[in-house]
Amino acid sequence: MARIRNMMASVAFVAMLVFSVPLVAGFFGTLHPAFDSFAHFRVHLAVLMALCALPLLATSFRLQAATALLFAVAAFATTSNALPVNRLWPVQAAYPGDQKIYRLLQMNLRFDNPTPEKVLSLIGRTQPDVITLDEVSDMWEAKLGLLAGAYPYRILCPYPNGVFGVALLSRRPFAASTQPRCDGRGAMAIATVDFGRSSADVAAIHLTWPWPRNQSRQIGGLSRELASLGETAIMAGDCNAVPWSAAVRRVAYLGKLTVEPSPGPTWLYDKLPDFLRFTGLPIDQVFSKGAVLVHSVSRLEDTGSDHLPVMVEFSLMPEEKKPVDERETATASVTRNGNTRS
Repeated sequence: MARIRNMMASVAFVAMLVFSVPLVAGFFGTLHPAFDSFAHFRVHLAVLMALCALPLLATSFRLQAATALLFAVAAFATTSNALPVNRLWPVQAAYPGDQKIYRLLQMNLRFDNPTPEKVLSLIGRTQPDVITLDEVSDMWEAKLGLLAGAYPYRILCPYPNGVFGVALLSRRPFAASTQPRCDGRGAMAIATVDFGRSSADVAAIHLTWPWPRNQSRQIGGLSRELASLGETAIMAGDCNAVPWSAAVRRVAYLGKLTVEPSPGPTWLYDKLPDFLRFTGLPIDQVFSKGAVLVHSVSRLEDTGSDHLPVMVEFSLMPEEKKPVDERETATASVTRNGNTRS
């Protein structure tokens, strides 16, 4: 029996070490995109390493187990800004009484969505002011045409393969003397939207998969578009990267944007049941800067995609109310794990 216990302890110790390697590597994503790929699974790796370490506290590996457990907890803590804690401790969002609230709906449509009627129904029920869309395939161009009456202001940016394009729809007109624009490969759409008393750049973005795919190179190719965003802007999209990743931090830095807190996992492998949603990844991100004041970011119900829709409620601060020490770069905000201003 003692031999079996020792063998099981050794197996748990080896497993703990195995999980620790990619967990540590994920913190060095700025050195190489391969390391950043591990960062996307930081929560999963931290939990698995902790589960291996716990029983080892009662063995001769107790010192190593305690060290691993502390590191797992610390690693997990770096992701807290993307966990759906609001379900456990509801927080009442603060809404200014003298500022109009606008709504942005972010959706990865899924290029072959079998239930497009659910998407159109959600848009009809929520009636957001602006909509950012990803995976706008040829099929979706016809479907989105049904919304032309409600959302007459739009720009569709086709992807070369006809599958992964982006689009931006708006109830509100685009600002006079401005033209909506696409990047060269249909990964980003930008338009200056007139919100009445003020205007703001609104952008939709869709990044490809991380390493070994070419996400890092794609971000570099979008640097000009990100830098072209005006002083006041809000951007949303499927980044195929978690908020704490080097990829998302790089996007924020290039656009001088702040990463807004995530509502929790938005993507789940489509073959898995929905009750496992908590094991998914928070890869649909919202960014903002300037006079944009985000009040809430929340997930909506499933619409047939492998991504959940994300609703953003925000307002635009009048010029006289903009803070004097406004965030100058996204670098400072990243060091705070993407926390918004209080």
